[in-house]
Order: sequence, then structure tokens, then C-alpha cells
Amino acid sequence: MRRSRLTAYVTSLLLATAFALTGATTAQASQQAAATGYVALGDSYSSGVGAGSYIGSSGDCKRSTKAYPYLWAAAHSPSSFSFTACSGARTGDVLANQLGPLGSGTGLVSISVGGNDAGFSDVMTTCVLQSESACVARINTAKAYVDSTLPGKLDSVYSAISAKAPAAHVVVLGYPRFYKLGGSCLAGLSETERAAINNAADYLDSAIAKRAADHGFTFGDVRPTFTGHEICSGSAWLHSVNWLNIGESYHPTASGQSGGYLPVLNASD
Repeated sequence: MRRSRLTAYVTSLLLATAFALTGATTAQASQQAAATGYVALGDSYSSGVGAGSYIGSSGDCKRSTKAYPYLWAAAHSPSSFSFTACSGARTGDVLANQLGPLGSGTGLVSISVGGNDAGFSDVMTTCVLQSESACVARINTAKAYVDSTLPGKLDSVYSAISAKAPAAHVVVLGYPRFYKLGGSCLAGLSETERAAINNAADYLDSAIAKRAADHGFTFGDVRPTFTGHEICSGSAWLHSVNWLNIGESYHPTASGQSGGYLPVLNASD
């Protein structure tokens, strides 16, 4: 009799434990299943400037149907897709204007930001229009900013994303090197300028990757996928100076979005 009661007690205890574990697992699975929305944040490299096929309602943000976020959403059919990346966006713009769609149901967030904060446009304008020494000096000023100020600005953005979308997997996309050194370009910038610009891209990517890692985010390095497709490569996935549409200069083409950025997001999501 005692053995029977003991057996019944142990059996009921095991069943209760099993049900408790099953309940916890189900709750976790439900939470994960609910977190399937995708929100695409960031600057012109995420909005798709340079890729064409801009969505009319996006206005000056120039969001493209050929940008990697749009392509990813079309291929994966997330439960919701919010595309708030915008041309020219800095970290402050992301905080002020892009985080609205984030929530408990957000399962994936992608973002590229930091280049405009560091003065990307002014660096390239200086290098194209002024002397080699002015170009290198402006790059060094940008690198000093990356050291002193950019990390704190990235921290603010990354912390806000985590606070608003705690269940999300966040992929931070970097920037490609612009030039193939010793390549096919016969005019334009000097090799010294091209090397300095590539070095600046590496410098920026390293800073972004470190901040992303410290927040538990995935860094998506696009430099390997763009290798062999830089300006001066003969098969460029980046626009050089485009005098007819200056805003597209030094931005990925549609091929750069689909072949350079999309595979990195696919591998990181």
C-alpha cells in the first residue's frame, strides 16, 4: 500500500513537472512565433539609393523595391514589413523618425547607419573636388569622429532598438570598400586617395562591428561580397560620380543590393 502510494505520488510529481515544462516551452514558442515582423531601418544604403525603382510615397527617402530589405521581405513573407530607412539618415534621424514600427512582434531588424554621421558626403565631395592632401586630411577628421563621438551615437540607437523590440534579432549591415586598387580606372582620384577612402571604410566598419557586438547584435560584413565589384573593378556594383544624379554617387547599384547586401542579410537572419 505504501509502495503504491509512493508510486502514485512520484508519477503525479513527474507528470506535473512535465506539464510545467511543456507549458513553458509552449509559451516560449508562442512568443517566438509572434515575433515575426521585419523592420528595416537606416540610411541610403538600406533605403536603396542608387538602385532605382523608388517607391513614390517614400519621397526624398528614396526607398527602392530593389533594396535589400524589400527583396528580403518579398522572398520571406514576414507577418509584417515596415521599411523606414531613409536617404541621408543619421543616428539622430533613426531615433526621431524610424523606430515607430518596432514592438514585441518584431522578429528581425536590419540597419545601416553611421556613415552620414561621420561625414561620408563631405569626405567624397572633398576628395573629388579638392587636392589629395585635402582629401586625406578630411578622411583623418572623419576617423577622429569615429573614435570620439560615433560609438556613443550608435549605442543610443542600438539601445533604443533593444528596448522597443526585445525579441528581435538585429542585423547591423556595414559598408563596402569603394575602390579596387590597381584597377581599370584611368582617371579620377589618385591611388593614394582611393586607398585612404578604402581604409576609412574599414575603420568605420570596425567601429560599427564593435558596438554591434557589445549590444549582442549580428554584424553583417558586406566587404567580402563586394570584393571584385568595387569601382575600377570592371564589374562595379557601386556608382562612381554620377553628375546627372549626384545623390546616387558612391551608392550600390541594384546588383549591389541583390548581390552584395541581400546575401549577407540572408546569412545573418
